[in-house]
Amino acid sequence: MHTIEQYQELVLDYLKSQRFNKEPQNLYEPITYILGFGGKRIRPVLTLMSAEMFDSDYRLALPAALAVEVFHNFSLIHDDIMDEAPLRRGRETVHEKWDVNTGILSGDAMLILAYQFFENYESDIFRDLAKLFSKTALEVCEGQQWDVDFENREDVTLDEYLKMIQYKTAVLLGAAMKMGAIIAKTSDQNASLIYDFGVQLGIAFQIQDDYLDAFGDPETFGKQVGGDIIENKKTYLYLKAIEFASVEQKDQLRHLYSIEPQDNSEKIASVKELFAETGAALATQQAIENYTHMAFATLDRINIHADKKQMLKAFGRLLMERKV
Repeated sequence: MHTIEQYQELVLDYLKSQRFNKEPQNLYEPITYILGFGGKRIRPVLTLMSAEMFDSDYRLALPAALAVEVFHNFSLIHDDIMDEAPLRRGRETVHEKWDVNTGILSGDAMLILAYQFFENYESDIFRDLAKLFSKTALEVCEGQQWDVDFENREDVTLDEYLKMIQYKTAVLLGAAMKMGAIIAKTSDQNASLIYDFGVQLGIAFQIQDDYLDAFGDPETFGKQVGGDIIENKKTYLYLKAIEFASVEQKDQLRHLYSIEPQDNSEKIASVKELFAETGAALATQQAIENYTHMAFATLDRINIHADKKQMLKAFGRLLMERKV
């Protein structure tokens, strides 16, 4: 197997080999723009790692890996429009740099392009990949809708939140890994277990993202710190704060999540203080660790060489230690 850094380079090289600079320019230029943002390329890396873990050639998995990456970035364009987000990875979002209509249409084109990458596979593999991809894409949409719905609800439960992030974020990590397993033609049991590993790691990843949204360093986070607070999103931090808070703290937190001040800096600072005071910040960090360990326990059930398991565990730890 390759190192994580090598997988990232392999994904980047394959991405550069694709021709997205076609006409009309205003459709394809935003696609090239967002795909060039960089980042860790987590999802395609997991596809390549999974394929090699089950003794396949990583090169066979490159089209599926890029399908996952293109789909992920398509979802980011549309998410940013819905959230009215000004920044993505420290750069202007597509709808800010161009306009909303361009963001919608370029995103739609990316979804179609993602499916086209599966045309590189023989019929049986194509069928299994497309079936998994369609299921996952629909779940991501369902998760996004729940996320939007929760902004206007005061009765969101922790179980509802966890289901939402599983669909919105975690299933795509699980699918990325299962695609590698499908391409490697491993057993159904192995494919199912590696999917579960990816989902559990994805839940930890999203809870970490929520934590960084509030407590991350603006210089390294790449997005607007406090964006979830501004949008009144019921994250793990918020739900744990409500669970642990006194009556007075609950009233204060709910009030802060009901206002839209001109200057959000004071609102963000006050909410973060409540997250810390109630113990929600610490509980969130513990949840990240717990879901990571659950993922590692699932990985241990797969009958592969210990060295391969250690590599995936190292990747999981890297994700949980990230600052972006």
